[in-house]
Amino acid sequence: MQNYKKIEMIVGVFVLVGILSVTWLAVQLGGVGGVGTKGYELIAIFDDAGGVREGSDVLLAGVIVGKVTSVTLKDNEEALMILNVSKDVNITSDASVSVRTKGLIGEKFVRVNQGIEEDYLVDGDEFDDTESPINLEDMIGKYIFSGETP
Repeated sequence: MQNYKKIEMIVGVFVLVGILSVTWLAVQLGGVGGVGTKGYELIAIFDDAGGVREGSDVLLAGVIVGKVTSVTLKDNEEALMILNVSKDVNITSDASVSVRTKGLIGEKFVRVNQGIEEDYLVDGDEFDDTESPINLEDMIGKYIFSGETP
């Protein structure tokens, strides 16, 4: 009888450690509730968010350097995005940002293009140069209804 209690205790501890490990991994990979997001926030204002959502990637030179933490409507006209960028990444003050698509119909992300300035953006700064995505449906509609040939 004593032997069974010892085995049950070992199994219980093993299961508890497993659950804690899976929880920690989910929090680290998913950035749940802002946990594990270490960095600084930058602001980007676009005419059109183009499908970028909270949690979308921020890429610099093809490398993920952050996440979009918020996408909201500003003055009922523009999309205001808050980007959380890793603290060890320096983005020049004249950098530009654009909304891009991974693949032909893939998920949307924000691409950062470094500028040539030697000073860097800091927490709370706003990008001066933003480029909204090209809306393929609008382009096709203009082509069809304009009667023009390319």
